[in-house]
Amino acid sequence: MTDAPSGKPGQSMPAAANTKAVDAFLRQAALAPRPAPQTGRGRLIFAMDATASRGATWTEAQKIQAEMFKAVAGLGGLDIQLVFFRGMGECRASPWVSEAPAMLRLMRQVECVGGHTQIERVLRHTAAEAREAVANGARVNALVYVGDCLEESPDEVAARAGELGLLGVPIFAFQEGEEPRARACFKDMARLTRGAFGAFDASSVSVLLQLLTAVAVYAAGGYKALSQYSANAGAEVRRLTSQLG
Repeated sequence: MTDAPSGKPGQSMPAAANTKAVDAFLRQAALAPRPAPQTGRGRLIFAMDATASRGATWTEAQKIQAEMFKAVAGLGGLDIQLVFFRGMGECRASPWVSEAPAMLRLMRQVECVGGHTQIERVLRHTAAEAREAVANGARVNALVYVGDCLEESPDEVAARAGELGLLGVPIFAFQEGEEPRARACFKDMARLTRGAFGAFDASSVSVLLQLLTAVAVYAAGGYKALSQYSANAGAEVRRLTSQLG
């Protein structure tokens, strides 16, 4: 895996100024054209907080990956890049992989280590990948982020999410637990990119499986494929789909 690019944190804007900036971005995003319909293989960046607090569900995430690939096998396929952060400033990105066994091998190399969140760095990396994909006639269809807390400036994270919104990359943010500061920020990340937010806990990992599979279907086959998938899925998946409508 390679180091994901880092960015220097800036100063937080006052709350009122930040609200105006967010509103201005939303007006701009509403006027931006929607990405072209999906053609060829989809691309999904799967980013995870691998700090110590996430250790219990990291093992479950390995199992979920195989199910995600299986669900999209008939939709033209899906390439996934794993991004994770942990420890003292470590943030890494894998090569793009197209098969479940390869992704599982990558995830099994990672152990959770104590440290602070680096969500802004993940978003900068995703923006760089999205621009490179466009330059090569492709696109990054979605970013999945799974985490439980926030130890950065929510204003800076929102600014980086806004860049992804303008690049047409929706964020699907999934929170483990109920930490309120993280929840507010994760919801903003989804809102600013026309993505979706979902929540789960250690006792409802099966819900996370359904939600992540739905996102994989979206990345591989677009909104139409997701709508068809959600018609026979659980209430949580239908709720996620409704956020995209």
